[in-house]
Amino acid sequence: MPQITGQDGRNLTSAIQSYLNGSTGAVQSEQLVNILNEYLQGGDKISTAGGNINNGIFKKFGEFDTVTGKIEVVTTGLWTGDTGSLTSFFTSSAQTTAASGDYYYNVHNSAATSSTQFAVAYGHVSGSGSISLANSDDAKLNSKATYNQYASVLLDQTDTLFTVLGTDGTDTVDIPDIYVVNIARARYKESMDPGNWSLKISGSHAPFVTTLIDNSGKKFSDKVGKAGRVFDIVSGSLNLGTDSAATIYATTASNGQGYGKFYPDQGLMILNPTAISASIGVEPNLAVNAEYENHGKLYDAIVNGGDFEARRTENVSTSHYFVRATNREYNYSNNPTFISGSDNSLRYEAFKKDPKVFITSVGLYNDASELLAVAKTSQPIAKSFDKEVLIKVKLDF
Repeated sequence: MPQITGQDGRNLTSAIQSYLNGSTGAVQSEQLVNILNEYLQGGDKISTAGGNINNGIFKKFGEFDTVTGKIEVVTTGLWTGDTGSLTSFFTSSAQTTAASGDYYYNVHNSAATSSTQFAVAYGHVSGSGSISLANSDDAKLNSKATYNQYASVLLDQTDTLFTVLGTDGTDTVDIPDIYVVNIARARYKESMDPGNWSLKISGSHAPFVTTLIDNSGKKFSDKVGKAGRVFDIVSGSLNLGTDSAATIYATTASNGQGYGKFYPDQGLMILNPTAISASIGVEPNLAVNAEYENHGKLYDAIVNGGDFEARRTENVSTSHYFVRATNREYNYSNNPTFISGSDNSLRYEAFKKDPKVFITSVGLYNDASELLAVAKTSQPIAKSFDKEVLIKVKLDF
């Protein structure tokens, strides 16, 4: 037991004496504990709650029975059902033939098209690939609107063009057009997981299939921009199922231009159409006499690639509650089978001195006795006068 000596000891003695003199014979143990705790340090402090024997069904948590404010990083598969791989891709004709289809295609994981997984779009800084005003008074310059929309979200105010890697390994190549892979917010939630996604695209050029990943190799980027973390998109392999780290095959396509940028906090991939064309032969139509919906070409390349693997991460707040049932608590039950007769006497005489019950669940209540959560034990836990039980309840939210 800790000793309180010196001036602290004299001050404690004086404080206790002062309290006793003013208590008029009604001494509250909680007040004495509070006085003692003023002179005790850290783990030597005495709990002022939760140490009392409970004779009912409710028991307050003591000050040392709760641990809150913990943050855990949870990673799960990105797609519907928390799966990490998407191999089937579908669009809805109702959407692709509607006005929105001129801007983007929603991509689903089943023919039912009930759950959007991501969208694909195409943008050009000058409006190429969309009908121009010179060709139609009703022209909306869809591709220009798309490019400017993503530029305003992702680029700094001084930037008007997306920039990707050049052959020297730095951002030196300005690109006038972009493909966009926009993950549905319901899928990536807080953030995509850098270093844990790969997208296969396929076209008419050998080697016909290119696998795109990011160059993170870690969980945090050295680049942080207006839209959060930024990584370069490269050609490579995640080497899933092995102990090896991801392998980067090439940082640029054969034309010396980078593949694009990855924004995990926004769930966005900006792809360089020129690099994609050099890799697999999928080339956008830049004519301005019609709506060419070049995003449809990216969709076809993804369908032909046949595999989009990705994961997401979330920071989950957790709280831990330590539920303590001492040997003198919770040894009886409110279950009707515990009693019998009109006088509600215990069913068995042995229950009077040696009851045996089983704990199967714990309810967490607020101060208004409103049930907030129920925790179920994996199996019934025996409880009696010669047993004490400690159950840790973890809440994630």
